[in-house]
Amino acid sequence: MSIGTFTVRPVDPLHDAELLHRWVTDPKAAFWMMQDARLQDVEREYMRIAAHEHHHAYLGLHDGEPAFLMEKYDPRYVELVGLYEPEPGDVGMHFLVAPTDRPIHGFTRAVITAVMEELFADPGTRRVVVEPDVSNKAVHALNEAVGFEAVREIDKPEKRALLSFCTRAQFLAARGVAV
Repeated sequence: MSIGTFTVRPVDPLHDAELLHRWVTDPKAAFWMMQDARLQDVEREYMRIAAHEHHHAYLGLHDGEPAFLMEKYDPRYVELVGLYEPEPGDVGMHFLVAPTDRPIHGFTRAVITAVMEELFADPGTRRVVVEPDVSNKAVHALNEAVGFEAVREIDKPEKRALLSFCTRAQFLAARGVAV
C-alpha cells in the first residue's frame, strides 16, 4: 500500500509562519523546543534560517498538502560546531511531522524515509548527522529504522543529545536495497 507522494519546497518564512507556528507549538512537538513561541518568534526564526548560508528549512508536502518540516544544515557551521569531528559530505538534519487528527499508520516512517531520500539525492551528501534529545525514544527508533547508528551522547546548550550518523550505504541497507 502506497502512502502517497512526498515533495519539499523551501519554507517561505512570511507565508508559512502561521502554519509552522501551529506545528511547533503543538504538545506533540515538545522536542522542537518552541512550545512557548509566539507567531513573531517563529517568523523571525525562519527568516534567520532563510538568510543563513549553512542552514535551510523546507516545507514537506504529502500529495501536495503541507505535512512536515525538514531542516538541513552544515554541521561544520551550525548546531554541532566543536561537538564532533565533521567529515566531508556530512549533512545535519531535523524533521517534524505536522500534528493531525487523522493519523496514517507508517506515516512518520515514510516521512523520515522521504527526508533521507531528499538529502541523499545530493551526490555530495555522504553521511547524515542527527542530534535528537536523548529522551526522545520514538525518534531514536525511527532513526534506527532508516539506518542511523547512535555514536555517543553529547551536551548541547539546550539539551543532552544522542549524536547519530547514517551513511548512504546504511540507509540503502535499511531499506533492503543492495549496495
